[in-house]
Amino acid sequence: MADYDVIVVGAGNAALSASVSARSAGAQRVLVLEKAPEEMRGGNTYYSGGLLRIAFEHTEEILRLVPKARELPGFVEGIEPYPTDAFWSDLRRMTDNRTDPELGEILISNSYATARWMAEQGIRFEPAISLGAVRVGNVIKWPKGAIVRAANEGVGLSRMWFAAAQKNGVEIRYGAAATRLLQTSQGSVCGVAVRDSTGIHEVRARAVVLGCGGFEANAAWRAQYLGRPWDHAKVRGTPHNQGDGLRMAFEIGAMPWGQWSGCHATPINAAAPPFGDRQLTDKTNRLSYLYGVMINKLGVRFVDEGEDQALFTYAKFGGIILNQPGGIAYQIFDSKVTNLLEPRYSTSQPVAADRLDDLVAQLDVDREAALRTLGDFNAAAGHGNFNPGERDGMTTRGLTLPKSNWAQKLDTPPFFAWPVTGGITFSFGGLKISNQAQVIGTGWEPIPGLYACGEMVGGIFHNNYPGGSGLMSGAVFGRIAGASAAQGG
Repeated sequence: MADYDVIVVGAGNAALSASVSARSAGAQRVLVLEKAPEEMRGGNTYYSGGLLRIAFEHTEEILRLVPKARELPGFVEGIEPYPTDAFWSDLRRMTDNRTDPELGEILISNSYATARWMAEQGIRFEPAISLGAVRVGNVIKWPKGAIVRAANEGVGLSRMWFAAAQKNGVEIRYGAAATRLLQTSQGSVCGVAVRDSTGIHEVRARAVVLGCGGFEANAAWRAQYLGRPWDHAKVRGTPHNQGDGLRMAFEIGAMPWGQWSGCHATPINAAAPPFGDRQLTDKTNRLSYLYGVMINKLGVRFVDEGEDQALFTYAKFGGIILNQPGGIAYQIFDSKVTNLLEPRYSTSQPVAADRLDDLVAQLDVDREAALRTLGDFNAAAGHGNFNPGERDGMTTRGLTLPKSNWAQKLDTPPFFAWPVTGGITFSFGGLKISNQAQVIGTGWEPIPGLYACGEMVGGIFHNNYPGGSGLMSGAVFGRIAGASAAQGG
Protein backbone atom coordinates (compact mmCIF):
# COMPACT_ATOMS: atom_id res chain seq x y z
CA MET A 1 0.00 0.00 0.00
CA ALA A 2 1.23 3.52 -0.83
CA ASP A 3 2.36 5.74 2.02
CA TYR A 4 0.80 8.78 0.30
CA ASP A 5 -1.62 9.56 -2.48
CA VAL A 6 0.62 12.27 -3.97
CA ILE A 7 4.22 13.27 -3.34
CA VAL A 8 5.28 16.74 -4.51
CA VAL A 9 9.01 17.33 -4.92
CA GLY A 10 9.88 20.99 -4.33
CA ALA A 11 8.37 23.80 -2.26
CA GLY A 12 8.11 26.90 -4.42
CA ASN A 13 5.06 28.52 -5.96
CA ALA A 14 4.43 25.72 -8.48
CA ALA A 15 5.02 22.84 -6.08
CA LEU A 16 2.90 24.24 -3.27
CA SER A 17 0.08 25.13 -5.64
CA ALA A 18 0.23 21.50 -6.81
CA SER A 19 0.03 20.24 -3.23
CA VAL A 20 -3.03 22.37 -2.42
CA SER A 21 -4.65 21.46 -5.72
CA ALA A 22 -4.10 17.76 -5.07
CA ARG A 23 -5.82 18.02 -1.70
CA SER A 24 -8.70 19.94 -3.26
CA ALA A 25 -9.06 17.25 -5.93
CA GLY A 26 -9.47 14.49 -3.38
CA ALA A 27 -5.99 13.32 -2.44
CA GLN A 28 -6.13 12.53 1.28
CA ARG A 29 -2.42 12.14 1.96
CA VAL A 30 -0.14 14.68 0.28
CA LEU A 31 3.57 15.01 1.09
CA VAL A 32 5.84 17.90 0.07
CA LEU A 33 9.57 17.18 0.03
CA GLU A 34 11.69 20.32 0.47
CA LYS A 35 15.39 19.68 -0.11
CA ALA A 36 16.39 22.87 1.73
CA PRO A 37 16.31 23.26 5.50
CA GLU A 38 13.28 25.11 6.83
CA GLU A 39 15.14 28.41 7.14
CA MET A 40 16.01 28.25 3.41
CA ARG A 41 12.65 26.98 2.19
CA GLY A 42 10.67 28.27 -0.76
CA GLY A 43 12.87 27.78 -3.83
CA ASN A 44 13.21 30.63 -6.29
CA THR A 45 9.76 31.93 -5.37
CA TYR A 46 11.12 33.45 -2.16
CA TYR A 47 13.58 35.60 -4.14
CA SER A 48 11.09 36.79 -6.75
CA GLY A 49 9.24 40.07 -7.09
CA GLY A 50 5.94 38.18 -6.89
CA LEU A 51 4.68 39.60 -10.21
CA LEU A 52 1.89 37.79 -12.07
CA ARG A 53 1.13 38.39 -15.76
CA ILE A 54 -2.63 38.03 -16.17
CA ALA A 55 -4.91 38.24 -19.20
CA PHE A 56 -8.10 40.21 -18.52
CA GLU A 57 -10.76 42.10 -20.44
CA HIS A 58 -12.11 44.55 -17.87
CA THR A 59 -10.64 46.67 -15.08
CA GLU A 60 -13.15 45.19 -12.64
CA GLU A 61 -11.46 41.82 -13.01
CA ILE A 62 -8.23 43.28 -11.63
CA LEU A 63 -10.11 45.06 -8.87
CA ARG A 64 -11.52 41.72 -7.74
CA LEU A 65 -7.95 40.67 -7.02
CA VAL A 66 -6.91 43.95 -5.36
CA PRO A 67 -10.16 45.59 -4.19
CA LYS A 68 -8.47 48.15 -1.93
CA ALA A 69 -6.47 49.46 -4.89
CA ARG A 70 -9.59 51.27 -6.06
CA GLU A 71 -8.71 53.90 -3.46
CA LEU A 72 -5.15 54.36 -4.80
CA PRO A 73 -4.97 57.65 -6.75
CA GLY A 74 -4.38 57.01 -10.43
CA PHE A 75 -4.60 53.22 -10.15
CA VAL A 76 -7.78 52.62 -12.12
CA GLU A 77 -7.13 55.35 -14.68
CA GLY A 78 -3.85 53.77 -15.79
CA ILE A 79 -5.14 50.24 -16.38
CA GLU A 80 -5.49 49.07 -19.95
CA PRO A 81 -7.17 45.74 -20.80
CA TYR A 82 -4.84 42.86 -21.57
CA PRO A 83 -6.94 40.34 -23.49
CA THR A 84 -5.69 36.87 -24.31
CA ASP A 85 -4.66 37.88 -27.82
CA ALA A 86 -2.41 40.61 -26.37
CA PHE A 87 -0.78 38.10 -24.01
CA TRP A 88 -0.37 35.75 -26.98
CA SER A 89 1.20 38.50 -29.06
CA ASP A 90 3.72 39.29 -26.33
CA LEU A 91 4.57 35.63 -25.69
CA ARG A 92 5.12 34.92 -29.38
CA ARG A 93 7.16 38.09 -29.82
CA MET A 94 9.33 37.39 -26.78
CA THR A 95 10.00 33.79 -27.83
CA ASP A 96 10.49 34.37 -31.58
CA ASN A 97 7.27 32.38 -32.05
CA ARG A 98 8.90 29.24 -30.62
CA THR A 99 6.62 28.85 -27.60
CA ASP A 100 4.84 25.49 -27.42
CA PRO A 101 1.36 26.46 -28.73
CA GLU A 102 -0.55 24.02 -26.54
CA LEU A 103 1.25 25.01 -23.34
CA GLY A 104 1.07 28.69 -24.23
CA GLU A 105 -2.69 28.41 -24.68
CA ILE A 106 -3.06 26.69 -21.31
CA LEU A 107 -0.96 29.36 -19.58
CA ILE A 108 -2.78 32.30 -21.10
CA SER A 109 -6.36 31.02 -21.01
CA ASN A 110 -6.00 29.92 -17.37
CA SER A 111 -4.09 32.93 -16.05
CA TYR A 112 -6.99 34.91 -14.61
CA ALA A 113 -8.92 31.89 -13.31
CA THR A 114 -5.77 30.65 -11.61
CA ALA A 115 -5.16 34.02 -9.96
CA ARG A 116 -8.73 33.90 -8.64
CA TRP A 117 -8.15 30.35 -7.40
CA MET A 118 -4.96 31.48 -5.66
CA ALA A 119 -6.95 34.19 -3.90
CA GLU A 120 -9.43 31.55 -2.73
CA GLN A 121 -6.52 29.62 -1.21
CA GLY A 122 -5.45 32.64 0.82
CA ILE A 123 -2.94 34.27 -1.52
CA ARG A 124 -3.35 38.03 -1.20
CA PHE A 125 -2.36 40.47 -3.94
CA GLU A 126 -1.29 44.10 -4.18
CA PRO A 127 -0.54 46.60 -6.96
CA ALA A 128 2.92 45.98 -8.43
CA ILE A 129 3.86 49.65 -8.25
CA SER A 130 7.62 49.19 -7.87
CA LEU A 131 7.87 46.62 -10.69
CA GLY A 132 7.58 48.71 -13.84
CA ALA A 133 4.77 51.13 -12.99
CA VAL A 134 5.47 54.83 -13.59
CA ARG A 135 3.41 57.74 -12.34
CA VAL A 136 2.75 60.22 -15.16
CA GLY A 137 0.91 63.22 -13.80
CA ASN A 138 -2.01 61.88 -11.78
CA VAL A 139 -2.07 58.48 -13.50
CA ILE A 140 -0.09 55.31 -12.74
CA LYS A 141 1.00 53.89 -16.10
CA TRP A 142 1.14 50.11 -15.91
CA PRO A 143 3.01 47.72 -18.18
CA LYS A 144 0.16 45.88 -19.87
CA GLY A 145 -0.76 42.67 -18.08
CA ALA A 146 1.73 43.23 -15.26
CA ILE A 147 -0.36 45.04 -12.66
CA VAL A 148 -0.69 42.60 -9.77
CA ARG A 149 1.85 40.90 -7.55
CA ALA A 150 1.64 38.80 -4.42
CA ALA A 151 1.43 40.83 -1.23
CA ASN A 152 4.97 41.35 0.13
CA GLU A 153 6.43 40.06 -3.13
CA GLY A 154 8.08 36.63 -3.29
CA VAL A 155 8.66 36.47 0.45
CA GLY A 156 4.94 36.95 1.02
CA LEU A 157 3.94 34.54 -1.75
CA SER A 158 6.12 31.82 -0.27
CA ARG A 159 4.78 32.33 3.23
CA MET A 160 1.17 32.39 2.05
CA TRP A 161 1.60 29.17 0.05
CA PHE A 162 3.12 27.38 3.05
CA ALA A 163 0.22 28.57 5.19
CA ALA A 164 -2.28 27.37 2.58
CA ALA A 165 -0.59 23.98 2.32
CA GLN A 166 -0.55 23.50 6.06
CA LYS A 167 -4.17 24.65 6.37
CA ASN A 168 -5.11 22.02 3.82
CA GLY A 169 -3.37 19.26 5.72
CA VAL A 170 -0.33 18.89 3.47
CA GLU A 171 2.64 17.28 5.21
CA ILE A 172 5.95 19.09 4.63
CA ARG A 173 9.38 17.59 5.24
CA TYR A 174 12.44 19.83 5.26
CA GLY A 175 15.99 18.75 4.51
CA ALA A 176 14.49 15.90 2.50
CA ALA A 177 16.08 15.55 -0.93
CA ALA A 178 14.47 13.29 -3.51
CA THR A 179 17.26 11.30 -5.19
CA ARG A 180 15.48 8.74 -7.37
CA LEU A 181 12.05 7.92 -8.76
CA LEU A 182 10.59 4.54 -7.88
CA GLN A 183 8.74 2.49 -10.48
CA THR A 184 6.58 -0.62 -10.54
CA SER A 185 7.47 -3.53 -12.81
CA GLN A 186 4.94 -2.07 -15.28
CA GLY A 187 6.79 1.25 -15.38
CA SER A 188 4.46 3.41 -13.32
CA VAL A 189 6.08 5.89 -10.94
CA CYS A 190 5.19 4.79 -7.43
CA GLY A 191 7.29 6.99 -5.14
CA VAL A 192 10.73 8.42 -4.53
CA ALA A 193 13.93 7.62 -2.71
CA VAL A 194 14.59 10.35 -0.14
CA ARG A 195 17.83 11.35 1.54
CA ASP A 196 17.50 13.14 4.87
CA SER A 197 19.50 13.47 8.08
CA THR A 198 18.82 9.84 9.03
CA GLY A 199 19.78 8.25 5.73
CA ILE A 200 18.07 7.14 2.53
CA HIS A 201 14.47 5.92 2.55
CA GLU A 202 11.88 4.88 0.01
CA VAL A 203 8.54 6.67 0.23
CA ARG A 204 5.65 5.24 -1.80
CA ALA A 205 2.83 7.16 -3.47
CA ARG A 206 0.21 6.68 -6.16
CA ALA A 207 1.65 9.66 -8.06
CA VAL A 208 4.62 12.06 -7.98
CA VAL A 209 4.68 15.72 -9.03
CA LEU A 210 8.08 17.20 -9.84
CA GLY A 211 8.16 20.92 -9.08
CA CYS A 212 11.74 21.38 -7.92
CA GLY A 213 13.08 23.90 -10.43
CA GLY A 214 15.65 23.92 -13.19
CA PHE A 215 19.44 23.61 -13.26
CA GLU A 216 20.32 27.29 -12.85
CA ALA A 217 22.34 26.76 -9.64
CA ASN A 218 24.43 23.93 -11.18
CA ALA A 219 27.62 25.45 -12.62
CA ALA A 220 28.53 22.27 -14.52
CA TRP A 221 25.14 22.02 -16.22
CA ARG A 222 25.22 25.75 -17.02
CA ALA A 223 28.58 25.26 -18.77
CA GLN A 224 27.28 22.16 -20.56
CA TYR A 225 24.00 23.54 -21.82
CA LEU A 226 24.41 27.33 -21.84
CA GLY A 227 28.15 27.50 -22.56
CA ARG A 228 30.65 30.14 -21.57
CA PRO A 229 30.60 32.26 -19.44
CA TRP A 230 27.48 30.90 -17.73
CA ASP A 231 29.44 28.74 -15.29
CA HIS A 232 30.62 32.04 -13.78
CA ALA A 233 27.15 33.58 -13.51
CA LYS A 234 25.73 34.76 -10.22
CA VAL A 235 22.49 33.01 -9.26
CA ARG A 236 19.61 35.28 -8.29
CA GLY A 237 17.76 32.63 -6.30
CA THR A 238 18.22 29.45 -4.31
CA PRO A 239 21.47 27.45 -4.41
CA HIS A 240 19.40 24.24 -4.23
CA ASN A 241 18.10 24.16 -7.83
CA GLN A 242 20.75 21.78 -9.13
CA GLY A 243 18.63 19.98 -11.71
CA ASP A 244 17.80 17.03 -9.43
CA GLY A 245 14.26 16.62 -10.69
CA LEU A 246 15.35 16.76 -14.32
CA ARG A 247 18.06 14.17 -13.70
CA MET A 248 15.64 11.80 -11.96
CA ALA A 249 13.12 12.15 -14.76
CA PHE A 250 15.70 11.52 -17.48
CA GLU A 251 16.90 8.40 -15.66
CA ILE A 252 13.50 6.81 -16.28
CA GLY A 253 13.12 7.98 -19.86
CA ALA A 254 11.51 11.43 -19.73
CA MET A 255 11.81 13.60 -22.84
CA PRO A 256 13.82 16.82 -22.77
CA TRP A 257 11.83 19.74 -24.20
CA GLY A 258 12.27 23.41 -24.90
CA GLN A 259 15.37 25.59 -25.24
CA TRP A 260 18.22 23.97 -23.33
CA SER A 261 20.60 26.69 -24.47
CA GLY A 262 18.42 29.46 -23.04
CA CYS A 263 17.60 30.98 -19.68
CA HIS A 264 16.07 33.92 -17.87
CA ALA A 265 18.86 36.23 -16.71
CA THR A 266 18.53 39.71 -15.24
CA PRO A 267 20.76 42.79 -14.90
CA ILE A 268 21.77 42.82 -11.24
CA ASN A 269 24.16 44.70 -8.99
CA ALA A 270 27.68 43.64 -9.98
CA ALA A 271 28.53 43.24 -6.29
CA ALA A 272 25.65 40.84 -5.62
CA PRO A 273 26.55 37.59 -3.79
CA PRO A 274 27.04 34.31 -5.72
CA PHE A 275 23.53 33.13 -4.76
CA GLY A 276 20.36 34.91 -3.71
CA ASP A 277 20.41 36.90 -0.48
CA ARG A 278 17.47 36.10 1.83
CA GLN A 279 17.31 39.72 2.98
CA LEU A 280 17.71 41.48 -0.37
CA THR A 281 15.76 38.86 -2.41
CA ASP A 282 15.08 40.59 -5.78
CA LYS A 283 16.45 43.96 -4.63
CA THR A 284 19.72 43.40 -6.52
CA ASN A 285 17.83 43.86 -9.83
CA ARG A 286 18.72 46.91 -11.93
CA LEU A 287 15.96 47.29 -14.52
CA SER A 288 15.67 51.03 -15.22
CA TYR A 289 18.33 50.99 -17.96
CA LEU A 290 15.73 52.11 -20.53
CA TYR A 291 16.01 55.67 -19.13
CA GLY A 292 19.80 55.80 -19.55
CA VAL A 293 22.72 54.29 -21.42
CA MET A 294 24.67 51.07 -20.87
CA ILE A 295 28.36 50.75 -21.79
CA ASN A 296 30.78 47.86 -21.34
CA LYS A 297 34.45 47.85 -20.33
CA LEU A 298 35.43 48.69 -23.90
CA GLY A 299 33.48 51.92 -23.47
CA VAL A 300 30.83 51.10 -26.08
CA ARG A 301 27.10 50.52 -26.04
CA PHE A 302 26.03 46.96 -26.85
CA VAL A 303 22.20 46.90 -26.75
CA ASP A 304 19.31 49.15 -27.70
CA GLU A 305 18.40 50.15 -24.15
CA GLY A 306 15.07 51.52 -25.37
CA GLU A 307 14.05 48.53 -27.48
CA ASP A 308 10.97 47.97 -25.32
CA GLN A 309 9.69 48.28 -21.78
CA ALA A 310 11.93 46.64 -19.21
CA LEU A 311 9.60 43.71 -18.51
CA PHE A 312 10.03 42.67 -22.16
CA THR A 313 13.83 42.99 -22.32
CA TYR A 314 15.31 42.39 -18.87
CA ALA A 315 15.28 38.59 -19.06
CA LYS A 316 17.52 38.62 -22.14
CA PHE A 317 19.64 41.69 -21.33
CA GLY A 318 21.08 39.94 -18.26
CA GLY A 319 22.66 37.31 -20.49
CA ILE A 320 23.92 39.90 -22.95
CA ILE A 321 25.60 41.80 -20.10
CA LEU A 322 27.19 38.61 -18.76
CA ASN A 323 28.72 38.03 -22.20
CA GLN A 324 30.42 41.44 -22.26
CA PRO A 325 34.14 41.64 -21.38
CA GLY A 326 34.49 40.70 -17.74
CA GLY A 327 30.75 40.13 -17.49
CA ILE A 328 30.32 43.76 -16.42
CA ALA A 329 28.50 46.84 -17.72
CA TYR A 330 27.65 50.28 -16.40
CA GLN A 331 24.19 51.87 -16.41
CA ILE A 332 24.59 55.64 -16.73
CA PHE A 333 21.87 58.19 -15.93
CA ASP A 334 21.59 61.92 -15.49
CA SER A 335 19.53 63.73 -12.88
CA LYS A 336 16.50 64.21 -15.12
CA VAL A 337 15.55 60.57 -14.66
CA THR A 338 16.74 59.57 -11.20
CA ASN A 339 13.17 59.97 -9.90
CA LEU A 340 12.12 57.26 -12.38
CA LEU A 341 14.61 54.64 -11.22
CA GLU A 342 13.17 51.63 -9.45
CA PRO A 343 13.47 51.77 -5.65
CA ARG A 344 15.76 48.72 -5.86
CA TYR A 345 18.59 50.99 -7.05
CA SER A 346 18.80 52.40 -3.53
CA THR A 347 20.26 49.12 -2.23
CA SER A 348 23.72 50.04 -3.57
CA GLN A 349 25.69 53.26 -3.97
CA PRO A 350 26.34 54.50 -7.51
CA VAL A 351 29.41 56.22 -8.85
CA ALA A 352 28.58 59.94 -9.09
CA ALA A 353 30.10 63.06 -10.63
CA ASP A 354 29.09 66.52 -11.82
CA ARG A 355 30.72 65.98 -15.23
CA LEU A 356 30.49 63.00 -17.58
CA ASP A 357 34.27 62.88 -18.05
CA ASP A 358 34.76 62.79 -14.28
CA LEU A 359 32.18 60.00 -14.03
CA VAL A 360 33.88 57.95 -16.73
CA ALA A 361 37.26 58.45 -15.05
CA GLN A 362 35.94 56.51 -12.06
CA LEU A 363 34.76 53.52 -14.10
CA ASP A 364 36.77 50.47 -15.18
CA VAL A 365 36.34 51.27 -18.88
CA ASP A 366 38.31 52.49 -21.88
CA ARG A 367 37.99 56.17 -21.02
CA GLU A 368 38.57 57.57 -24.51
CA ALA A 369 36.10 55.16 -26.11
CA ALA A 370 33.49 55.77 -23.40
CA LEU A 371 33.62 59.55 -23.80
CA ARG A 372 33.34 59.17 -27.56
CA THR A 373 30.35 56.82 -27.12
CA LEU A 374 28.56 59.19 -24.76
CA GLY A 375 29.36 62.21 -26.93
CA ASP A 376 28.03 60.48 -30.03
CA PHE A 377 24.93 59.43 -28.11
CA ASN A 378 24.21 62.96 -26.93
CA ALA A 379 24.67 64.30 -30.45
CA ALA A 380 22.19 61.76 -31.79
CA ALA A 381 19.61 61.80 -28.98
CA GLY A 382 16.61 63.96 -28.14
CA HIS A 383 14.35 63.47 -31.15
CA GLY A 384 10.74 63.26 -29.95
CA ASN A 385 8.80 63.74 -26.75
CA PHE A 386 9.82 61.83 -23.66
CA ASN A 387 7.06 59.73 -22.06
CA PRO A 388 8.25 57.27 -19.41
CA GLY A 389 4.91 55.47 -19.25
CA GLU A 390 4.99 53.94 -22.71
CA ARG A 391 7.18 53.42 -25.76
CA ASP A 392 7.50 57.03 -26.81
CA GLY A 393 9.42 56.85 -30.09
CA MET A 394 11.97 59.32 -28.75
CA THR A 395 14.92 57.96 -30.66
CA THR A 396 18.50 58.61 -31.67
CA ARG A 397 19.41 59.47 -35.24
CA GLY A 398 22.51 58.36 -37.11
CA LEU A 399 23.86 55.77 -34.67
CA THR A 400 24.72 52.29 -35.90
CA LEU A 401 23.17 50.97 -32.68
CA PRO A 402 20.10 53.14 -32.05
CA LYS A 403 18.18 53.76 -28.90
CA SER A 404 14.59 53.38 -30.05
CA ASN A 405 12.68 54.96 -27.16
CA TRP A 406 13.34 57.24 -24.17
CA ALA A 407 16.51 58.58 -25.85
CA GLN A 408 17.05 61.78 -23.89
CA LYS A 409 20.44 63.44 -23.88
CA LEU A 410 22.64 62.92 -20.84
CA ASP A 411 22.98 66.62 -20.05
CA THR A 412 21.75 67.30 -16.51
CA PRO A 413 24.28 66.88 -13.68
CA PRO A 414 25.02 65.20 -11.47
CA PHE A 415 25.53 61.96 -13.36
CA PHE A 416 25.35 58.46 -11.91
CA ALA A 417 26.61 55.01 -12.89
CA TRP A 418 25.64 51.63 -11.44
CA PRO A 419 27.89 48.64 -12.26
CA VAL A 420 25.85 45.58 -13.24
CA THR A 421 26.30 41.97 -14.25
CA GLY A 422 23.94 39.24 -15.43
CA GLY A 423 22.29 37.10 -12.77
CA ILE A 424 20.62 33.84 -13.87
CA THR A 425 17.06 33.30 -12.65
CA PHE A 426 15.99 30.00 -14.20
CA SER A 427 16.80 27.72 -17.12
CA PHE A 428 14.35 27.35 -20.03
CA GLY A 429 15.07 23.72 -20.88
CA GLY A 430 12.83 21.21 -19.14
CA LEU A 431 10.52 18.23 -19.57
CA LYS A 432 7.83 17.67 -22.15
CA ILE A 433 4.41 17.47 -20.53
CA SER A 434 0.86 16.87 -21.72
CA ASN A 435 -2.06 19.25 -21.28
CA GLN A 436 -2.72 17.44 -17.99
CA ALA A 437 0.88 18.04 -16.84
CA GLN A 438 1.84 14.38 -17.32
CA VAL A 439 5.53 13.89 -18.07
CA ILE A 440 6.02 12.52 -21.58
CA GLY A 441 8.66 9.86 -22.21
CA THR A 442 11.02 9.55 -25.15
CA GLY A 443 8.55 7.09 -26.68
CA TRP A 444 6.03 9.97 -26.90
CA GLU A 445 3.74 8.40 -24.33
CA PRO A 446 3.01 9.64 -20.77
CA ILE A 447 5.02 8.09 -17.96
CA PRO A 448 2.26 6.78 -15.66
CA GLY A 449 2.15 8.44 -12.27
CA LEU A 450 4.61 11.26 -13.07
CA TYR A 451 3.69 14.95 -13.43
CA ALA A 452 5.68 18.19 -13.62
CA CYS A 453 5.14 21.93 -13.14
CA GLY A 454 6.99 25.21 -12.74
CA GLU A 455 10.50 25.73 -14.09
CA MET A 456 10.68 22.03 -14.90
CA VAL A 457 8.24 22.47 -17.79
CA GLY A 458 10.09 22.94 -21.06
CA GLY A 459 8.86 24.63 -24.21
CA ILE A 460 7.12 27.77 -22.99
CA PHE A 461 9.99 30.27 -22.97
CA HIS A 462 12.70 30.68 -25.62
CA ASN A 463 15.37 33.40 -25.85
CA ASN A 464 13.31 35.89 -23.82
CA TYR A 465 10.42 36.15 -21.42
CA PRO A 466 7.49 38.47 -20.63
CA GLY A 467 7.91 39.61 -17.03
CA GLY A 468 5.50 37.97 -14.58
CA SER A 469 4.75 34.95 -16.75
CA GLY A 470 7.02 32.56 -14.83
CA LEU A 471 5.13 32.66 -11.54
CA MET A 472 1.87 32.60 -13.47
CA SER A 473 3.00 29.52 -15.38
CA GLY A 474 4.07 27.86 -12.14
CA ALA A 475 0.67 28.39 -10.55
CA VAL A 476 -1.28 27.37 -13.66
CA PHE A 477 0.59 24.13 -14.26
CA GLY A 478 0.97 23.45 -10.53
CA ARG A 479 -2.79 23.58 -10.16
CA ILE A 480 -3.24 21.25 -13.13
CA ALA A 481 -0.48 18.85 -12.04
CA GLY A 482 -1.85 18.52 -8.51
CA ALA A 483 -5.40 17.81 -9.69
CA SER A 484 -4.20 15.37 -12.35
CA ALA A 485 -2.00 13.52 -9.88
CA ALA A 486 -4.86 13.23 -7.37
CA GLN A 487 -7.34 11.99 -9.94
CA GLY A 488 -5.17 9.87 -12.18
CA GLY A 489 -2.34 8.76 -9.95
